[in-house]
Amino acid sequence: MSQDVVLVEKRGAVALLTINRPKTLNALDMATLAVLDEKVSMLERDETVRVVVITGAGKSFVAGGDIADLNARRGLPHYMELAERLHTVLRRIETMDKPTIAAVNGWALGGGTELLLCTDIRIAAKSAKFGLPEITLGLFPGAGGTQRLTRQIPLCKAKEMMYLGEHIAAADAERLGLVNEVVADEDLMKRVFERAEAIARKSPLVLKLLKRTLVDGDEMPLGAALRHEQAMISLVLDSNDAHEGCTAFLEKRPAAFKGA
Repeated sequence: MSQDVVLVEKRGAVALLTINRPKTLNALDMATLAVLDEKVSMLERDETVRVVVITGAGKSFVAGGDIADLNARRGLPHYMELAERLHTVLRRIETMDKPTIAAVNGWALGGGTELLLCTDIRIAAKSAKFGLPEITLGLFPGAGGTQRLTRQIPLCKAKEMMYLGEHIAAADAERLGLVNEVVADEDLMKRVFERAEAIARKSPLVLKLLKRTLVDGDEMPLGAALRHEQAMISLVLDSNDAHEGCTAFLEKRPAAFKGA
């Protein structure tokens, strides 16, 4: 299995993770998913990394699943294996303690949109295109798309995207709230790293506990989520970083967070 299908480059406290199958528009097959899972796990354990940026090589973010690989499979066990792998790696990205930013440089279709839905912040190039075209292949979005999309944009719009399978432009994705920001193609990575480095300057401990509070609370009834938040903010208030942040504010200087 080639490790080159997913590249990792560290720039200070920011890690750039690039899906590197440009000849297939970075389509996801079983081998790529396995390496992606391994690299994400590695970055999650790396204490020097505070933010993870995800993008694709060439002119595509991720154009979806590898249709040739999918069509070559036969039998329920094979499809269950693929579904398990997809759900495992996307859930790992969604719940990892470190903030993630998607740099959408081109096509984000099918599994590409489903990957996008697992990231925290999404910045898109003006030329990027989004969509869930599975219905046109006699399929439906099965890598979390039916559940995550309906929780992130208006239900009627989510159904429209899935029922019709049409592509939408970056500007429309921004209006829907699917992405945070759209920038000129040539400015994409500059803007992404501006945002990533700004986040990386914050307390890694607080970012971890904040993300856990958001992820866990999203799956709880409001009353339980508020109690969970109360417990988590108590942990934060007792941290050295919280005292450093407050002291720096009072002393009118930048905070020097250590992650403790």
